[in-house]
Amino acid sequence: MPRASLARQRLLVLFLAGLLMLFSPLIGQFEALDRLLGIPALLIYLFLAWAAIIGVAAWILSRDRYRH
Repeated sequence: MPRASLARQRLLVLFLAGLLMLFSPLIGQFEALDRLLGIPALLIYLFLAWAAIIGVAAWILSRDRYRH
């Protein structure tokens, strides 16, 4: 399987995982929680999920770039 195709498949899986993390009943769990360190738990979750998606995408793309 070509490397570019594998990277595309991984990015597609990451996209779908991101959709589940950001648009699922999981967010409702964090709305019910109180504040952590004075910051609403929902904001902490959204920021960490967003950062994780960007980090994993960068990792996938950097692995693909250095193999060519």
